[in-house]
Amino acid sequence: MNDFLYNIYTITTETYITIGICLLLIYGVLLSTFSKLGYPLLNQNLGWLTLQILVFSLILICSQQPTTLLSWSNFLVNDFFTYGAKITILLSSISWIFLTLRYPVLERINSFEYWILILLAVLAMLFVLQAFDILTVYLAVEFQSLVFYILASFKRSSEFSTEAGLKYFVLGAFSSALLLFGSSIIYGLTGLTNLGDLSNFFSGILLDDLAIITGVIVGLTFIIVALLFKLSSAPFHMWAPDVYEGSPTPVTAFFSIMPKLVILSLLFRFLTFSFHDFLLVWRNIILVCTLLSLLVGTLGAFSQTKWKRFFAYSSITHVGFFLLALLTGGSESVSNVVFYTIVYIVTLLGTFSFIVNFRILKYPSHYQSRYLQDLNSLAKSNPLLAFSIILILFSMAGIPPLAGFFAKFFILLTALQTYAIGISMFAVLMSCIASFYYIRLIKTMYFGDSNNWAIHYPVDKPSSVVLGISILIILLLFLDIEMVSTLSTLMSLSF
Repeated sequence: MNDFLYNIYTITTETYITIGICLLLIYGVLLSTFSKLGYPLLNQNLGWLTLQILVFSLILICSQQPTTLLSWSNFLVNDFFTYGAKITILLSSISWIFLTLRYPVLERINSFEYWILILLAVLAMLFVLQAFDILTVYLAVEFQSLVFYILASFKRSSEFSTEAGLKYFVLGAFSSALLLFGSSIIYGLTGLTNLGDLSNFFSGILLDDLAIITGVIVGLTFIIVALLFKLSSAPFHMWAPDVYEGSPTPVTAFFSIMPKLVILSLLFRFLTFSFHDFLLVWRNIILVCTLLSLLVGTLGAFSQTKWKRFFAYSSITHVGFFLLALLTGGSESVSNVVFYTIVYIVTLLGTFSFIVNFRILKYPSHYQSRYLQDLNSLAKSNPLLAFSIILILFSMAGIPPLAGFFAKFFILLTALQTYAIGISMFAVLMSCIASFYYIRLIKTMYFGDSNNWAIHYPVDKPSSVVLGISILIILLLFLDIEMVSTLSTLMSLSF
């Protein structure tokens, strides 16, 4: 009985979310059959109820003590990293709910299952963060991926959304096969699946059998490739621009913001914890992917004319910085990646709070902005919004004293301390080149063709609150960087 309560304590939040999903499903099924209580009232109700579940989940997490525990027969782990990452995911999800509440009503998405799937996705990510066994990793990642496939194709009235879901499914199944194949090789050679056992097994071991060493390296390579695919790192990025463009805009925001920290946590556990003794092997793979991500992401964004594809390539560039920090393989690299991820999430929340609500009014209706050119002369019609976008773009470019500058600075400083001078100079060069297309957007806002103005639909209040908070954090983080860096350092000590 005590063991059962001990196990349940570690997944209290996940249990609460699961019960909430079941209740919301019953509520939605019962009310969707009523003609007067259906859309849009049901959609709005479920949106607010989803927000309530996430807020209570956050309270549950914060009321727990961050201790290191192994539960459910060592399948799940709870430490300070999972504690901080769960809080980050739930805060991001709550902010995301605020900026997407109005979207299903405006786009006439008459399906209450939308909110159920969001809760399922959050539940899957919380389980991935705690995974401490190869079996748990595979099951949790597949659970997350299946929900993402449905979300990508959720807008059934759009052929682009259907195409995005199908592409994501086919390529995602390929990466899942690589993950399963690599895991089976590792298990076949070692007889172990627990990440802690694998760490102990490979710790300072000298294997004379070349076949076993080669097999472990091949299995590890397959696992890394599968995780880099989920992270949309080049050269495994081919799905990202198409899926981002075809998915509904809030779903694109969800894909951009949430899974990054989750998949990075798996890379931490595999690379810096279980397979740290293979540093010289996996560092070369990460180095190549870092170079390609910085190059492809930066140059690919130049030719883009649509919002979603532009930010898809921009996110590939940021993935390059994530991987650059991982090259050192120490706890300091984990700390810098966590710091960069927090700044990245805050920046993207501000970005998508604008994009999701950036609608062109064309009487008697309005439609979602799809093209970068729609920013034309925005500074003359809404100067405050234009200034907010400038701060976000400058932060993404790494202009001091904004938050994005310090995030990149810490990563480059760590890389230089390990004498990775060439790749650091390349990253700085790519950042300088990337500044050009951010400045091009600012030019469109302030010096665009004033004869072709668009009338914009007002941004709603919840999204304005999210945008305002993210701008304040981006602008004022330099006053107390130690607060975020201390949190990221404490999270990194778990490895």
